[in-house]
Amino acid sequence: MTYTISDLEQLSGIQSHTIRIWEQRYNALQPMRSEGNTRLYDDDQLRRLLNIASLNKTGLKISKICNLSPKDFSDLVDQTCLTVKDDALSDYYVSQLIKYGISFDEPAFAALLDKGISDLGIQNAYRKVIYPLLVRLGVMWQKDDICPAHEHFLTHIIKQKLLSAVNDLGLQPETADTWLLFLPEDEDHDIGLIFANYMLRANGHKVIYLGSKVPLQSLQKVLKTVNVNRVLFFMVRSRLPVVAQKYIDELTVICQGIKIHVAGNNQLITKLKSIGRINWLKSLDEFDNAIQKTNLL
Repeated sequence: MTYTISDLEQLSGIQSHTIRIWEQRYNALQPMRSEGNTRLYDDDQLRRLLNIASLNKTGLKISKICNLSPKDFSDLVDQTCLTVKDDALSDYYVSQLIKYGISFDEPAFAALLDKGISDLGIQNAYRKVIYPLLVRLGVMWQKDDICPAHEHFLTHIIKQKLLSAVNDLGLQPETADTWLLFLPEDEDHDIGLIFANYMLRANGHKVIYLGSKVPLQSLQKVLKTVNVNRVLFFMVRSRLPVVAQKYIDELTVICQGIKIHVAGNNQLITKLKSIGRINWLKSLDEFDNAIQKTNLL
């Protein structure tokens, strides 16, 4: 696969202007040229840039990085994972995980993600690694820098890790509210919902997890069957505000007497009206605060 310098900017987080300077001054990359003299890069050059970006964000100078032999360069990338400082941790992990993801290297991707979870704990790993990675993937997806196969490959492994963390919690005493978690029937991006499931269970809440693509009629039947204190759903995909508003209005009627929480596409949610009784969770911190407040009730 070939990439333009604009593609590399989106994939690496390094500005095109900086990439050109690194090429000219330090011979960091060796692009091919199209007939129109446009820079083109292959997978090997992309992986090299991602590694250079990872090393540079840990404080190493570009001049030193680019003067390394191929073996020393490879060894340093492997060693850096063990010594990277906290303030550069997110950029390092995201760059490396994208590198493994675009080459469909499942063992390396899974091993690095496991290390992040082991070193940071699942909650900090989600904040500092998984969530920033998902944001970067979202940008790449919008610009067609990755194909559906890449996205499915990466998210499948992430889901496995989060589901494993949920499973490891086991059955714990339930001391707080019962939360009902779901995605609307046109939504299937459920990584955030899985993490919310983990957070709630880890804080002693009972969770009824319905997952993705849940019709309102099914939700109504569940609420008639069990006693639910709080509902949490995500609206991630883009849709017309009028369509989202209609959904919110119908959900509000179904969930009378139940506290509703929503998270997801902030640009869409901010356009909705009459959601005063719905708690809009704009960030992970707000979700964490919502959990802690309910623990005190």
